[in-house]
Amino acid sequence: MLHVDLDQFVAAVEILRRPELRGLPVVVGGDGDPTARRAVVSTASYEARAHGVHSGLPLRTAARRCPEAVFLPVDAPAYEAASERVMAALRTFDAVVEVWGWDEAFLAVDTGDPEGVAREIQRRVRAATDLECTVGIGENKLQAKLAAGYGKPAGVFRLTGATWFEVLGDRPVDALWGIGGKTAKRLAALDITTVRGLAAADPAALAAAFGPAIGPRLVQVGRGEDDSPVVGEPYVPRSRGRETTFPTDLDDWEDVRREVARLARELAAEVAAEGRVTQRVAVKVRFVPFNTYTRQRKLPAPTTDAAEIERAALEALDRFDKRRPVRLLGVRTEFVLAPEPD
Repeated sequence: MLHVDLDQFVAAVEILRRPELRGLPVVVGGDGDPTARRAVVSTASYEARAHGVHSGLPLRTAARRCPEAVFLPVDAPAYEAASERVMAALRTFDAVVEVWGWDEAFLAVDTGDPEGVAREIQRRVRAATDLECTVGIGENKLQAKLAAGYGKPAGVFRLTGATWFEVLGDRPVDALWGIGGKTAKRLAALDITTVRGLAAADPAALAAAFGPAIGPRLVQVGRGEDDSPVVGEPYVPRSRGRETTFPTDLDDWEDVRREVARLARELAAEVAAEGRVTQRVAVKVRFVPFNTYTRQRKLPAPTTDAAEIERAALEALDRFDKRRPVRLLGVRTEFVLAPEPD
């Protein structure tokens, strides 16, 4: 399996449009205003990353760390168009292609020379788009995904069961795909801090700590095992959401209700336009300073009705017992994935 990862994708697209920026620290985020209170970095060029600028960092902080950076607004249509050209190039191969967002894809290839295929992938992507990509090679998706991280930028790297512990054995557990900081802390409480230690853990003990599905799965990840296939069918989203971060905190709960109602109506219109049917509505609230909570409401019956979706969102909001100042609100609808029986 191969994992194709576009290098500094969003920044690279911007640099293609503005060649004079090549070699400069480029930061893309929000409307491009580094003084915006709550805008964050979407991506940064490698030159900006050398100054500690990374995705999710507040633009204000990015400007302090790299005052010479060029700040640009997000242009989603341009990135989508570039991504479509990349994926079209990947589909010219005799392979199953699974698209993962704008800048990533997995390919399942039957070949005795995966490195040769990887280099041809890089050549075709470059010829079609002028963009560079890194290709990770593995016996499964987990290995291929992690291998790409070792190949950056614009390289090819192979990771297999035979080399797994040589490369990753002494790395912290959160170096693994799918294991974040919270899970790493829970594992550390069990005296499991390295990939090698996780691989040697007792699945039954982790099942008791994390649940019967997640616990043993963590041990498999530690061993570099993954049986998930590369799927070529188009991805069908299970949900859709809208959220907004306010430049000034909302102190009045009536203002919060009005904003949730607005988000719900806008989201309902998008969902209806796609012909999707909603069965559950969730509301996310981020209080000051940064505590985030979610409440949800299952609809009495699946619907496309905007008034029903708005009503469910407000009922979910009413399940919050806190009334502190709010900095972010979000509404998400979960879809019915198959037609309801008559």
